[in-house]
Amino acid sequence: MADPSSLTHKILVVLNGKGGVGKTTTAVNLAATLSETQKVLLVDADPQGSATWWIERSENGMGFDLSQETQPNLLSRLRQIDGYEVIVVDTPPALGSKALAATIGAADYLILPTPPAPMDLTVLIETVRQAVTPVGVAHRVLLTRVDPRSLNEAIEAQNTLLELGIPACNAFIRAYKAHERAALDGSSISQWRGRNAKEACSDYRRVVDEIQRDWKT
Repeated sequence: MADPSSLTHKILVVLNGKGGVGKTTTAVNLAATLSETQKVLLVDADPQGSATWWIERSENGMGFDLSQETQPNLLSRLRQIDGYEVIVVDTPPALGSKALAATIGAADYLILPTPPAPMDLTVLIETVRQAVTPVGVAHRVLLTRVDPRSLNEAIEAQNTLLELGIPACNAFIRAYKAHERAALDGSSISQWRGRNAKEACSDYRRVVDEIQRDWKT
């Protein structure tokens, strides 16, 4: 196996200009899933520190390292960090943030989580137009908090994004209480053993599979 310090890492940034869309849940669980096969660092660039709070509740860790950093001048140097194959960044929910701009500028790939509800989707589309399209970084929208009993809303949202030329993941994250309970327990969804844990974990595995396929093309 190659020495991790010699590897050129991928920088995966999770962002949305709106809060409450599952951004931190996405960042933590993508980092945990990726860390099953790769050396991963999660950078908490959100001043609210939700990812840090969650991870620090973990008794045995989640399989990846954590760094809390909100300074734009340091976030712009993510490419210079050695020793990791993937760096996942949880960003502040503020489009005008200098920290967000610095992080996007360093990114290889962006994941934009959003619920499929029309109001959330409208904000997401504006985020893509303002913050993503101008920089030309590869990206996909990830539908989150999808009601397992009403998947048509997610399919309609995917079709809307397709019509607008905005790439979206084929996989989406269904809404289960398991996500909230895992966070309160200080666990990633892959560590959680409660109700619907298997289904919730499989959603993130499908997303990671899609991301890694994109990285190989």
